[in-house]
Amino acid sequence: MTEPGEAPGVPETTDAQQGEAARQIVPRAAESGVGADLGGEPKRPATLAIDVGGTGLKASVLDANGKLLADRVRVPTTYPCPPEILVDKLVALTAPLPAADRASVGFPGVVRKGRVLTAPHFVTAHGPGTDVVEDLVQKWRGFDLAGALEARLNHPVRVANDADLQGWAVVSGVGLEMVVTLGTGVGSALFMDGKLAPHLELAHHPFRKGETYNEQIGDAALHKIGVQKWRRRVIEAIANFEVLVNYDCLYLGGGNARHMAAHVDPSIQIVDNLAGILGGIKLWELGGH
Repeated sequence: MTEPGEAPGVPETTDAQQGEAARQIVPRAAESGVGADLGGEPKRPATLAIDVGGTGLKASVLDANGKLLADRVRVPTTYPCPPEILVDKLVALTAPLPAADRASVGFPGVVRKGRVLTAPHFVTAHGPGTDVVEDLVQKWRGFDLAGALEARLNHPVRVANDADLQGWAVVSGVGLEMVVTLGTGVGSALFMDGKLAPHLELAHHPFRKGETYNEQIGDAALHKIGVQKWRRRVIEAIANFEVLVNYDCLYLGGGNARHMAAHVDPSIQIVDNLAGILGGIKLWELGGH
């Protein structure tokens, strides 16, 4: 199964744009040691880092320095996906990975103290953009995802919004920094001097033509209207965020952020999609909000 933005009909960037993308990719995680291969024996504790997405479920294990102890594993997200099915899939996904001492989970929705408040992708019958199933809404509302995974994985688990987790891997810790993820849906996170602000679901706010940011610049819209029109919408959305937030720095992440390379101001930095995994250590180092 392809990652968001890789289906037929969505053109890849040119060689020149890919070069620009490489220059815009945020190296912050590597600068702080996270994700770097530092050699020697792995340093404990080891963190199982899970990235839950509307299209795919991904995971790896990192040592205390952020060194990947195994290649990232991935399976498609299947629907319908009630909480017990997601937990089963995550347990099966991570079973082949090296033993860990703790786990971090990035989840696409509002999460507080390990409990899911909203799960926009997983309350649908057949995935994002399909009918919402009220029974799934009730099952996900308040679901203790951290507790359910702790019981199955036999080690402590922390869960946070996926955009928040990506942000921890890349922000500099100076000023007001905003992270926007462009994947199956649209994620957002705000950091003030490195401290995470309370989560806002900007993706579900009205954007244009009576539709939300999710509906207008999510992965389904990219495939429907093509990359050129989609880029124009993303640029319009960025202008809105700049006025709304007055950020000092903006990072674009998620599987579709690569389509914006060389099409946004050079001050806007493109985040490597691995940040969703690398941010898992920061969740333990820095805690929640």
